[in-house]
Amino acid sequence: MEGLYVTNKRGEKEPFSFKKLYQGIRNCGASKEISLEIASQIQKEIFPGISTQAIYQRAFELLLEKSPKSAIRFNLKRAIEKLGPTGFPFEKFIARVFETKGFEVKVNQIIPGFCVQYEIDFVAKRENLVYIGECKFHSLPGGRVDLQVALANFARFLDIKNGKFLNSNLEYKSILVTNTKFTQEAISYSRCVGVELLGWKYPLERGLEKEIEENKLFPITILPSVSPDLGKILIDNKIVLVKDVFSPEFEKLKIKGKERILTEAEILLKENYGS
Repeated sequence: MEGLYVTNKRGEKEPFSFKKLYQGIRNCGASKEISLEIASQIQKEIFPGISTQAIYQRAFELLLEKSPKSAIRFNLKRAIEKLGPTGFPFEKFIARVFETKGFEVKVNQIIPGFCVQYEIDFVAKRENLVYIGECKFHSLPGGRVDLQVALANFARFLDIKNGKFLNSNLEYKSILVTNTKFTQEAISYSRCVGVELLGWKYPLERGLEKEIEENKLFPITILPSVSPDLGKILIDNKIVLVKDVFSPEFEKLKIKGKERILTEAEILLKENYGS
């Protein structure tokens, strides 16, 4: 639909892209036929100024009818936003991501610097490598991690390096993790000073969404039947990932809708758990 503009998450106007919509549906595992059918249906329904969120919601509804597993995967970004409103559940989630990569992870650590002490979101250790990790969580769509955040993160890391916490036999690195995107200034600065970044579609070939997809690290909030309130209860009981519903901890929980949660989890993870 040439010349039609939609409203993105930041309130800005941008041209509607059929290709982008189609590819977004394809990326969550829907077939070419279903992706084309849904994108074509939405193209017929949209109007000037419609929000990208409304387009997303419509795509999700149509996917849920035609390909439930793809619909659940399509919900990934919003599922992470639902880990809010505080950042602590996101920190627990990121800890699980690093544990899958072979790290020993501790969250919410108090670490002394040269000048003051800091509450660090997570410390991840694997062999001789230690990450001092800072998480920047955004519960509302459209947020960005900017240069000021990158500057503050590196200043904190430098103060810790100058303190007495570090062991000279280990290699320490700073890493900044977010569920959203980094501004170009934040990327350029962090590259320059040696800070690693992990966010949405960054690094380009190994962003957070790739780590989640490839390792089946879907947050529990991705399941349609898990409300934000229920998600908090589950995370407080160590049910952070979808695959945790197959654990003894979940079996012990006395909550409503357990069978539906298990069914949705099996749909999403059926390559691993069969169904």
